[in-house]
Amino acid sequence: MPNSRSGQSRRSFLASTAVATAAVGGIPLLSGCGGKGSGGQEGRVSEDELKGILPTYRASDAAVEPDIPVENRSSPGYTRWIPQEQLGVSVPAPRGGGAEFSAMTPLWGTPPRPGNPFWTAMDEGIGVRMDWQIQDGNTYGERLAATLASSEIPDLVCIPNWNLTGQIPQGISSRFADLGPFLSGDKVLDYPNLAAIPTEAWEPSVFGGALRGLPQPANPLDAVAPIYRQDIFDANGWTPPTSAQEFIDFARDITSPRNRVWACEDMKWFGGIMYGSPEWELVNGRLVSRYETEMYLEALEWNRRLFEAGVVHPDAVSATGDLGVRFAAGESLMYIGGPGGWYPMAVEQQKSNPDFRMNAFDFFAPDGGDPVLYRGNGSGIWTFVNKNLSEDRIRAALELANFTAAPYGTVEQRLKQWGVEGTHYTLEDGLPVRTEQGNVEVVPEAYTFICSPQTFIAFPDLPYVVEDMTAWQQRNFGFGRDWLFTGRQIQEPARLSGISDHFEDLEDDVSRGRQSLRDVRNAVDDWRRNGGDELRDFYQRLLDEEEGTA
Repeated sequence: MPNSRSGQSRRSFLASTAVATAAVGGIPLLSGCGGKGSGGQEGRVSEDELKGILPTYRASDAAVEPDIPVENRSSPGYTRWIPQEQLGVSVPAPRGGGAEFSAMTPLWGTPPRPGNPFWTAMDEGIGVRMDWQIQDGNTYGERLAATLASSEIPDLVCIPNWNLTGQIPQGISSRFADLGPFLSGDKVLDYPNLAAIPTEAWEPSVFGGALRGLPQPANPLDAVAPIYRQDIFDANGWTPPTSAQEFIDFARDITSPRNRVWACEDMKWFGGIMYGSPEWELVNGRLVSRYETEMYLEALEWNRRLFEAGVVHPDAVSATGDLGVRFAAGESLMYIGGPGGWYPMAVEQQKSNPDFRMNAFDFFAPDGGDPVLYRGNGSGIWTFVNKNLSEDRIRAALELANFTAAPYGTVEQRLKQWGVEGTHYTLEDGLPVRTEQGNVEVVPEAYTFICSPQTFIAFPDLPYVVEDMTAWQQRNFGFGRDWLFTGRQIQEPARLSGISDHFEDLEDDVSRGRQSLRDVRNAVDDWRRNGGDELRDFYQRLLDEEEGTA
């Protein structure tokens, strides 16, 4: 069960959100899936070591001021379409030197055909020639493990944090280049767009004691949001619930199976956040895992009561069907998931249901008080450079990353997000409209996986979505809190890395009444005996080492 750092199902989460990656400037992440791999070296680098590794931060001269500024660490929002002649230029000329690269990346969808006009325009703008080896995102982990175990490693390989399992963390330091000699400190200033990536995104990019990952920045509190059908709520005079018991009572009131209306989907993620505790916390001087807390059990019990009350859509109970279809049809009225699905659903529904309006309601503590939201890492997807590349080719790869990391409001970012005007989109009443060719070639992103700029929210065709998303972030992100190990990669001992994996299925069984809280307590006892106490000692040593260098 997650707090704000983890999630329900990595596959289902990504399948529902990856389509919006280009528009939001980065994939919304299940931040609890990461933070545990440092490339074959147990532990983590010290604060002093990290200072010597990280790139210097320098804001972009080409970026434009947002229409909705950052507040409480929210993402900047852009509601207007910037005319082409007003766009900034961050890469004045192609700087890739004609280099050719093979790149392995995931995709939850259908890749476009090689040599398509969008890829051609991007390659020409960068000065490279890309050979994309795009893999099915749902089976990417298996393909990734096989690739890293082989002698044929692509020049560039994208690795999401949820794939840092098995031997993959060890493979990172043995297979991929240390980028520190090119990017650490002021060296990064040769690549202005990389220098403009926030430091919190570079911190988790250190693997095996070296800067190896080119990051996709992620807002550390933007993994999931509780979504509701605002149009239906408004029509009925409803307001979203604001406490644990009120949620259950309200859900009972609005559920009507006869009319095929259920209050919600599986709200396990929400319960985990509402009753949340960090993965590890100090209690009376002793490290305690969230599995050992009463809050963890209370969250499970709360979600079990929702299922027992019959307010969860039957397809969610059986884990079948499509959540998005049910929500759009008004069969389920609340769910929790990655906010990356927000804009695509709003666009799709505009055609058939102009009154459709979805929004996010605020997190709250069980008693209705202020929530506590634990921050994840500032990045959770990275691309790595094959260590066998020559120095010149590594520099060319960084030029590629510098182009793809161009900030909002630049010619380079416009090309990456929208493609070529007249081919991939047209302007109608001063706003962009994707063509069918744009949907086929541009929407299935590839270049975004190489590297991305600071997160942003920009939907000039639906400015109210930008306003709603940024307003939700601003209201909620002020409750963010760091935990003991926020921000950096930690490599757990390989023998202990999977000892908690069975809890996800156990949580689902408890919610559906197939197992009890007693079974959970027994599982926690087994977890302690089978490595949990050893894992506690490992994290305690990290704390002791950090205190020793303070």
